[in-house]
Amino acid sequence: MKFSNSYSQLDNVFYQRTSPAQVSRPQLLLWNQELADQLLLTEDFCRDKALLAQYFSGNRIPDGADPIAQAYAGHQFGSFNPQLGDGRAHLLGEVLGDNGLRYDIQLKGSGQTRFSRQGDGKCAIGPAVREYIMSEAMHALGVPSSRCLAVTATGDLVFRETAKPGAVVTRVAASHIRVGTFEYFAARGDLDSLETLTGFAINRHFPEIALNPDLDLSQRVLQFLNAVIDKQITLIVNWLRVGFIHGVMNTDNTAISGETIDFGPCAMMGIYHPGTVFSSIDTRGRYAFGNQAAIGQWNMARLAEALLPLIDEVPEKAVALAEPLIRQFGQDFELAHKLMLANKLGMPSLPASGSKSENSLGNDLLAQMQDQELDYTQTFTRLTLSLENPEQAEKLSHELGPWYGTWRALLADENITDDAAKSLMAQTNPQVIPRNHHVEAILAEYEQNGDSGEIEDFLTVLRTPYNLLPQTPKFQDLPADGDRHYRTFCGT
Repeated sequence: MKFSNSYSQLDNVFYQRTSPAQVSRPQLLLWNQELADQLLLTEDFCRDKALLAQYFSGNRIPDGADPIAQAYAGHQFGSFNPQLGDGRAHLLGEVLGDNGLRYDIQLKGSGQTRFSRQGDGKCAIGPAVREYIMSEAMHALGVPSSRCLAVTATGDLVFRETAKPGAVVTRVAASHIRVGTFEYFAARGDLDSLETLTGFAINRHFPEIALNPDLDLSQRVLQFLNAVIDKQITLIVNWLRVGFIHGVMNTDNTAISGETIDFGPCAMMGIYHPGTVFSSIDTRGRYAFGNQAAIGQWNMARLAEALLPLIDEVPEKAVALAEPLIRQFGQDFELAHKLMLANKLGMPSLPASGSKSENSLGNDLLAQMQDQELDYTQTFTRLTLSLENPEQAEKLSHELGPWYGTWRALLADENITDDAAKSLMAQTNPQVIPRNHHVEAILAEYEQNGDSGEIEDFLTVLRTPYNLLPQTPKFQDLPADGDRHYRTFCGT
């Protein structure tokens, strides 16, 4: 692995230099060869499983790596914590992928740092495998996401409610710079570090801003804020497209790269309801499925607040420049969400005439799905199938009443053939998602036995979510209780 270490070359206020903890009996459980190929890892390196277990447990530091724990703050369920940081993670460094882009390689569950806040810095095997499964599924679904290169069992126990086997997960991300990273320096009044961080983030993620010589600092920061907002809108619209509920959208879990990151109490929605919450710690539904857009806007407002001193030294002037960007979030999201729903219904653009019935078609369907307690993924899959299957069309016409006929008539009015609509819907609506009950069954097997015979079939299906494979029906079934009693828990 050819490491570079641009983040650790910043001033040491950005991180702590610290090494991962040693583990007793590292064993490689999961290895992502497709991702390894994209990261240009050599064949000889990838073949040596014992060596991989040493590297990706933290027992051995790869040549060129410079392990650090990053500093950041964050709003957690609306309350500000001025110092969080990597309490159980070590950033080894960065590598260039086959696309020429730079990726962080981070070990998670790799031991204590000065940010651990009395935690043990470790990770149980269940949350590690969950992150591997969910991040691979999200990537295949076309949702911007961090990914996992490896899961390595440590041979040591982690003590939570009970003793559980430990593991280290190797996360690959465009970066680990969070909204909370900016909040960390803003809260301390460290404007020099805040400006350094902003310049670093622009160079890393938005080089087109850095390359424009006509922009002063204020203009660069405003363009940066706007670019981050655009990425968050794209991300959250994709979450809603596939029924993903992040579960803990704190600002320290909001990556400015626009990737899904930190798969703790995340889950997938089955029966459609905008108030769906599975996280055991989200007792007030702050991060419910239908609240994710509003929280995204709230998080962007916190980023804007952190950046205000760089926008203008006069606070009122800075607010006047940043506030329109935050307000625009709502309008831009609404348009993107409408277009996403139109795509899910086979329309490549919003209907031209803009009548009330046309504009509300997607929302009317969601309302019916909520009233009838219909499965989100399955309903759109059946709609896609109905375009070529008269029996399915008749069933849906009966179940959805006049809505179904209105939809088909609108497709005809917009000169969209059934074949064209079906093609777009097949690319937008997955055949399969990582259903919560299947994920939990695999995690239980790993916790009890250290492996699961189902996981390879499951991953094969999840990596081709828009196509039917022989194994796909095995993972399409709905949970017996409709997930009514399902709860997810933070893995820390």
